[in-house]
Amino acid sequence: MGANNVKKLSFVSIVLGLSLSSTGPALAQDVEALAKAAQNPIASLISVPFQNNTNFNVGPDEETQNILNIQPVVPFDFGEKWNLITRTIIPVLSQPGFSPGQDRRNGLGDIQLSAFLSPKQPTASGLIWGAGMVTQFDTASSDRLGQGVFGLGPSAVALKSIGPWVIGGLINNVWSVSENDGRNEVNVMLIQPFINYNFPDKPGRYLTFAPVITSNWEADSTERWTVPLGLGIGQITRFGKQPVNMQASVYYNVKKPDFAADWQLRLQLQLMFPK
Repeated sequence: MGANNVKKLSFVSIVLGLSLSSTGPALAQDVEALAKAAQNPIASLISVPFQNNTNFNVGPDEETQNILNIQPVVPFDFGEKWNLITRTIIPVLSQPGFSPGQDRRNGLGDIQLSAFLSPKQPTASGLIWGAGMVTQFDTASSDRLGQGVFGLGPSAVALKSIGPWVIGGLINNVWSVSENDGRNEVNVMLIQPFINYNFPDKPGRYLTFAPVITSNWEADSTERWTVPLGLGIGQITRFGKQPVNMQASVYYNVKKPDFAADWQLRLQLQLMFPK
């Protein structure tokens, strides 16, 4: 195992160590509510997640790819009964070469903005849902770091809290509306089911299953799907007065295109700003 991998796994050990420590009195009674809000993509809660995804064995030379997603979530009141939840994903990439002679490329990827219209109150059965649009902007600092298109598509999310469980899923599909010269059309679906178990006797601590499943409908059938399986652990804590959600997960791609990553290490630090 390389030195970089050892450093990353050491960091995971630190995160897991923190997550297994006592939550302390500072979290008090609101920690369970904060944990479930952090697990709800359309919660009426301002937050700024920093999600770092390290993908291993990428490309013909089986190198490491790193994607830091900065994902501010900002809710807005939309009348008495509705919220408008905006979620922006700003990817910062370190991309290895995919052909002989290509060097590593670092920079900004394509920014995506999702907006969900969601009722302020759950349904009678406790279902929380939101629907809206996802927009992809051609913002990549290099052709190799983005798809070179402006894209649009529908997006929806639904979830339910059942005792210590938070179960739901998010889906969207982006179609290219315009492409740069020489770039391919885009038709990509993303599905993210999520299952979270919150430990009743450890406020703020939870297990999480939230794989990002994608299908590139423009690719050959054998190269279309990426399907990861794995598990993570998270903890709500505080840095001073600032509530934060820390999380570490590992996923293995049971189905993937050629040259895609074999497995992924996901580390997340989410700053939370409750009302």
